[in-house]
Amino acid sequence: MKDRFPDFRLGSVLATSFTATLTERRGNAVERIPTPDRLIDWLAVNGLAVESCTAAQLERARELREAIHAAATAAAMREALPASAIRIINDCSIQGRAAAILTPEGKRQWRLGSASRVEDALGVIAADAIDIVSGERDGRLALCASPTCRAAFFDTSQSRTRKWCDMNTCGNRQKKARFMANKRRQPGPAA
Repeated sequence: MKDRFPDFRLGSVLATSFTATLTERRGNAVERIPTPDRLIDWLAVNGLAVESCTAAQLERARELREAIHAAATAAAMREALPASAIRIINDCSIQGRAAAILTPEGKRQWRLGSASRVEDALGVIAADAIDIVSGERDGRLALCASPTCRAAFFDTSQSRTRKWCDMNTCGNRQKKARFMANKRRQPGPAA
């Protein structure tokens, strides 16, 4: 029987989707890429297919994920970017070999070579992180308002006032908690 892993949280921004492979960072953390094969699956779902992944490459991927999260969190809070996060993101960006191509729909898409390695895919993720942290893309970095999540996300809403990394998870959980708290405060029916 194949191991059952938690579903991936997929978003429209590659770098912050990658940081969402570890969720509930301030609660009961959920690791969504616990094995090298699971990282291969995540990369494939995001158009960065690679054939194999070692334990060392998985560890490097997690290191990049945490560096992106640290840099995005600092940027969202308008604090200085951690030097160690900058170093890891830049190192991964430099080590990757990928090409940007233009799709018929006028979108940029990353293409890995036929003998692509995990490092090539991580280079694409690092480059995406550089785009959003540096302000090259239209939007703003924010932190999820859920006290157990606090995921960094890239807000491209018109008003730039999104509160949740994902309305279907964190947003609904918070709305349900608020509803239940209000329900407990209301007096019961008189007998």
